[in-house]
Amino acid sequence: MKLTLEFDRGTLLLSPASICPTEIPEGFVRDARAGGRYRAVGMEYRRALAKLIRAGHDVDDQARAYVALDRKSPETRVPFPHQRDAHEAWVAHRRRGVVVLPTGAGKSHVAEMAMASTQRSTLVVVPTLDLVAQWAGNLERSFGGPIGVIGGGSFQIEDITVSTYDSAYLHMDRFGDRFGLAIFDEVHHLPGESLSQAAELCIAPYRLGLTATPERPDGRHELLETLVGPIVLRRTVTELSGEYLADYETIRIDVQLSPEEREAYDAARAEYRGFVTSKGIRLGGPGGWQRFIEATSRSSEGRSALQAYLRQKRLAQASASKVDRLGELLARHRDEKLLFFTAENRMVHSISRKFLVPVITHETPTAERRTILDGLGDGRWNVVGTARVLNEGVDMPDVSIGVILSGTGSVREHVQRLGRILRRREGKRAVLYELVTADTSESFTSERRRAHEAYR
Repeated sequence: MKLTLEFDRGTLLLSPASICPTEIPEGFVRDARAGGRYRAVGMEYRRALAKLIRAGHDVDDQARAYVALDRKSPETRVPFPHQRDAHEAWVAHRRRGVVVLPTGAGKSHVAEMAMASTQRSTLVVVPTLDLVAQWAGNLERSFGGPIGVIGGGSFQIEDITVSTYDSAYLHMDRFGDRFGLAIFDEVHHLPGESLSQAAELCIAPYRLGLTATPERPDGRHELLETLVGPIVLRRTVTELSGEYLADYETIRIDVQLSPEEREAYDAARAEYRGFVTSKGIRLGGPGGWQRFIEATSRSSEGRSALQAYLRQKRLAQASASKVDRLGELLARHRDEKLLFFTAENRMVHSISRKFLVPVITHETPTAERRTILDGLGDGRWNVVGTARVLNEGVDMPDVSIGVILSGTGSVREHVQRLGRILRRREGKRAVLYELVTADTSESFTSERRRAHEAYR
């Protein structure tokens, strides 16, 4: 029987409707709105086409709009062993899978190797506009132009295109048939409830995911095998440090609250904990935090308890002794490039005013952000601060010292911050300092976010 496979707004349509039900590929269901034809999400393309051809059907494949390429890099780069192993493992898994490598280990070169060997129209999906610009520039240098860009007001599709996750999931129904290879940078973002559509509505038979930390607190990382493929190779910071990443050490420094801060901290924590106890809430249990937030919205006592929680957290994260200790570290490492991290804009701006150093937050305009990073790279200044926006992806200049003043309890965030200082240079030894306010909730947060072998 002659069959037709079409792409329709992120889905596949299989016709005619009279096909034998036992021969319908997995994932297809009858759609009465399409004249009884069978429909499935776009990512079923490869499996469906293979099954129909194996069954002996003559398939008119109208779904595929991607093309074969002939885009070779003018430069010959000898890959590191872990990059070669990653590419070979991905090819061995039928060009589907996730590669887990530490920040600074050259994940983007693995992607370029995959593109060079696959030679199909390629979509690279990244989390931020900064990374769109970075990837587009690198790919143009490696494969020549033009390079398409989707996101930030741009909507230009080329045979090699870079998109943000947000734009990909919003518009994949329009161009999900245009790419044979989909590369998902920082692929741990992909399993989000909405962002996963960036993979589901795309027909790309070849898929590569890149990340340093695939695991998610919500457990949805288990969807990666379906959306992209299994983890085909994993290398850790400790395996690669010294030869392919810089040698490093991590140093935790405990600091003390001032007497005034301690009094305010203890009072705020007592109020917050008293409210939690009175409502029988176990914050460490399932749904505990949600129950706390709901309880605080029901009374003036609850709203006061929420403010007390935020106050004690702020006192621990932004204690005056942390800023003093940062000043000592700036003096100690005055001849090295240093990046410091905070959890909130308020603190990073306060430090910027005190030490007269540039900082980057989510509010920093793109041009200003580029100027600051370029200045760090060319030595106009040696210190830059950030509030949570340089944790992943963006190539950093040769920074060797990191200082964490505050952050979340996320292991991923902590590992990503370490990765910012690990790009190798002859003779380099990186140091990551973590400033922790002793005898506060920060001590527990520190232990939790250091639960990774890179810190053992």
